[in-house]
Amino acid sequence: MVEVIVYWRPGCGFCSVLRRDLERRGVAATWVNIWEDDDARAFVRSVAGGFETVPTVVVGTEALVNPRGADVVASLGR
Repeated sequence: MVEVIVYWRPGCGFCSVLRRDLERRGVAATWVNIWEDDDARAFVRSVAGGFETVPTVVVGTEALVNPRGADVVASLGR
């Protein structure tokens, strides 16, 4: 099974929408708060053009910046 990691931060509306969408679709994910993990914050900046854009989702080896639930599911199918 492909691992899904979601990088998020408290108060992020896009993160809340994605969480509900993934739960509705039955997609299991590990959620990492970038405000509590310096390495996670640095990773997000490395794939988001230097910004702390959340949600950032890693599906296997593919990083998706601010994806919709459908984008995550499509990535799982690749």
